[in-house]
Amino acid sequence: MLIRRLIIAVAGLLALWMLWVIVLPDANRLPSGVSTSTGTWRVGENNLRALQAFSLKARVLRRENYYFDRGAKLSPTDLALGWGPMADPQVLRHISISQRNRWYFWRAEHLPIERRQIEIHSANMHLIPANAEVAKTLAELKTDQQIQLSGQLVSVEGDDGYRWVSSLSREDIGEGACELIWVEQLVVLP
Repeated sequence: MLIRRLIIAVAGLLALWMLWVIVLPDANRLPSGVSTSTGTWRVGENNLRALQAFSLKARVLRRENYYFDRGAKLSPTDLALGWGPMADPQVLRHISISQRNRWYFWRAEHLPIERRQIEIHSANMHLIPANAEVAKTLAELKTDQQIQLSGQLVSVEGDDGYRWVSSLSREDIGEGACELIWVEQLVVLP
């Protein structure tokens, strides 16, 4: 019993430390006077460039936090999101959702809707919080919540040569199909 409490306490402290060290120091990231719709800006050792405006109302299908990969300091959380038919609980009860290594996976014994409808109405999205309020909301999100987010699809170029580029289409699948979003606004819907 004591060991279990100790493990829970250590896990809680680790989660708070990760929020404090990784997310919050860079949470107010956008330098004043920089327009994300027309420009580039720096976050840590990276240049971000706005590619196009983005907004979405969706259901959180699953979330995965990242701490140690190259993108974790910019994007600590990926959300698997569903909209349209992929936001319908009657459809989702037939689909198993998982995430790992910045990928989103789904599986169904019997497809409740056409495969293509699943592909174009759900996606794994890499979220970069633009401010402390977005970072806090993102850290508290849970599966099945309805959200509305808006911001910019971006590309990232690190000083070390690292590149990460958002997809600009909801019709693509596979490698490179995820959205990389500078999230300026994130709201949980009732």
